[in-house]
Amino acid sequence: MLSTGRQRARYLLQSKWNRFAAAKNNTKVKTRSQPLSLLDSKPITVNTYSAPYSTSCILSSSQVLTNHLDAATSVTEPSFSKILIANRGEIARRIIRTCQKEGIKTVAIYSTIDSKSPHVTEADEAVCVGPTASSASYLDVDNVCKAIEMTGAEAVHPGYGFLSENAEFARRVEKMIAPSGKSVKFIGPSSSAIVSMGDKITSKKIAKGANVNIIPGYDGFVTSEDHAVIIAHQIGYPVMIKATSGGGGKGMRICYTDAEVKEGFVLSTAEAKSFFNDERLFIEKFIEKPHHIEIQLLAGRKDGGELEILCFPERECSIQRRNQKVLEESPSPLLKPETRAEMVRQVKRLVREVDYSSAGTVEFLVDEEQNFYFLEMNTRLQVEHPVTEMVSDGCDLVHGMIDVAAGKGIPQEYLDKLGDKTGLTPEEQDGLSVPHSGYAVEARIYAEDPLRGFLPATGPLLEYIEPENAVDEDDCEIRVDSGVVPGSIISQYYDPMISKLIAHSPDDRKKAIRALQNALDSYVITGIRHNCSFLIDVLRHESFIAGDTPTNFINMHYPDGFSGVSLSNTELSELAAIAATANVIRGDVLQRPPLPFHSLESEGPVEVVCLLGGLFGKPFLVESDGEKLRVSPMFDDDDAGEVVDIEDMAIETSCPIMKVRVNGQDKVLQIQKEDSTGVFSMRYAGAEFDVIVMSPKEYELSRFMKEPHKVDTSNLILSPMPGTLISYSVVDGESVVDGQDICVIEAMKMRNVIRASRSGIIKQCHAAVGSSVMADEVIVEFCMADEESN
Repeated sequence: MLSTGRQRARYLLQSKWNRFAAAKNNTKVKTRSQPLSLLDSKPITVNTYSAPYSTSCILSSSQVLTNHLDAATSVTEPSFSKILIANRGEIARRIIRTCQKEGIKTVAIYSTIDSKSPHVTEADEAVCVGPTASSASYLDVDNVCKAIEMTGAEAVHPGYGFLSENAEFARRVEKMIAPSGKSVKFIGPSSSAIVSMGDKITSKKIAKGANVNIIPGYDGFVTSEDHAVIIAHQIGYPVMIKATSGGGGKGMRICYTDAEVKEGFVLSTAEAKSFFNDERLFIEKFIEKPHHIEIQLLAGRKDGGELEILCFPERECSIQRRNQKVLEESPSPLLKPETRAEMVRQVKRLVREVDYSSAGTVEFLVDEEQNFYFLEMNTRLQVEHPVTEMVSDGCDLVHGMIDVAAGKGIPQEYLDKLGDKTGLTPEEQDGLSVPHSGYAVEARIYAEDPLRGFLPATGPLLEYIEPENAVDEDDCEIRVDSGVVPGSIISQYYDPMISKLIAHSPDDRKKAIRALQNALDSYVITGIRHNCSFLIDVLRHESFIAGDTPTNFINMHYPDGFSGVSLSNTELSELAAIAATANVIRGDVLQRPPLPFHSLESEGPVEVVCLLGGLFGKPFLVESDGEKLRVSPMFDDDDAGEVVDIEDMAIETSCPIMKVRVNGQDKVLQIQKEDSTGVFSMRYAGAEFDVIVMSPKEYELSRFMKEPHKVDTSNLILSPMPGTLISYSVVDGESVVDGQDICVIEAMKMRNVIRASRSGIIKQCHAAVGSSVMADEVIVEFCMADEESN
């Protein structure tokens, strides 16, 4: 066993300086056209090098995707010579990968704050299209069209979000002429299809006409708060307010009362205007406890011939928070084969009705009785498209979109996946979709603090190491689609998603879930808060493992929010044993003085106390007999403890990752930081602890120390997030009651209502309307009790 001596331990040690030098020597500086700018007549200078400290991360992310696409993309004659990508971040990098595979040059666009983003340096050319605000850059149709003209791009891929479902942008692109004399191609559906299906009210009418099941609702636009209340009464609560041009959970509110409808109308209108430049709203019945299931499709014509439609394995996207998808998987654990076939038939009827061509997604709500209702159609590539690619036997949806836009139709090798149709009726053929190959689960990694109500987090990524793509003992594969590298700054101006992490198992859903948990455990992100711990907790939940995942999963299982991962007694004992052993090895490697009678060379039984949760955390006595460890909780006299067998441990002092084989299972932990007093922070199964290892004598003495007093902030309202203060609902001297609206803060373009946590009198509103506020900055101060009496 590892605890018996130094010779059994594996030290995977590598100097930071050596690693830095190796990265520097292997870095290839890419020379290309100087980035252009539409801000003024002078080009903005952008460093287009691959920084040594980020090389490994760029290569790992690229390699994962390149490996997956090898089988999907066969390099023949490129469909286009140059494609402009009208987007940023991970989706821009994703599109660049496929273009590089096909030998197509790429043009990136960027705002001034994104000048050193990875998508800018990885593209062949780059054009600055405006300042930081997306409305003046990524959403500026005139500037993006000028970039197309300046670079001579033959086609434009909009990615998702921004202008991807903007019919006016698609129309402008369709009218442009490339240097070759041919029309510039919009890699997406026609502008008329975007108008038809991008508008949710119009799309519902079209779906109804195509004999597609629809949700009851109001067919017109909502004009005011009072109008919204009248409509809600006609439909019956609960209802959902939705932005007509919306998507991604933006501009959506679920309402159960008149008051919620009025507030939802105001907030949804503002978000719809900010995100989509279209403040129109509509209302429909909210189906309670449904599953959100969507069908990915690809439609196109070969040389103007008959429209072909290919449907892929469905995606289950029911784990949502504030209507924003968090976890996706394919195939759905709910659907029966006959339900799947009927959904596919209805999708194809809808596609034919609008003569749709390109990639698209039709979303449904499905209840527990397998009844399903059309929700909307997204006329673009979806954020969660990787989970479909992973179970579609090598299909590359971006490649398919490019071929369709070039008039080549759907790649024949994709159509061949449907198999032999001989003897099938037309109805049976219409129910066919690409069979799923294995199981995949995808997690969205967001810069947010799940312990503070999932409030957005901003700042630099101080350390960023993506999980390895090595195939594990269960033959599971990991894919990472990211838009960041070490040093990248997550700002308040754009979506807070850091990356998408996907795990695929060739034969078992539970194996894919377990592989995703391990990948999340080994995902190193420091400098900002993120949601990895919450994702792990959901994946560990017995209801998720059982496939019981309605859209209210988070509200049902986390009614009071997320308070951290709760480890079992066995897991706590394992963590204490691992921490004690790691402390011995790290101290020995770093040549620190050992604790009394505590080193790798000690003979006979040894014991230490491991505190989980800092100096005033839970104490565990860890005893070693030279073979195995016994861990006993010192706060529970009735617990006799557990035997923990640590078979192997791999520690790299220059990397937070620690791999351990404990009780016959491989585990991944992180030692995230260590201070000068010997307190180190560990993450295990998503749970985070400050850990202290000390001798029993030290522990006895530490019990005489008193916990520090907490600062009283009960008379203050602090900003829960960094953002912009939009408005106040109160003034100085006003009396308020508990729960009353105080102000609105906008962060990541989402508007958040801040409410009073107590009743009292407002002494002062500190932050100015329109100003930027930091997390924990004082916004409002209440009068103290003696001041109120005066």
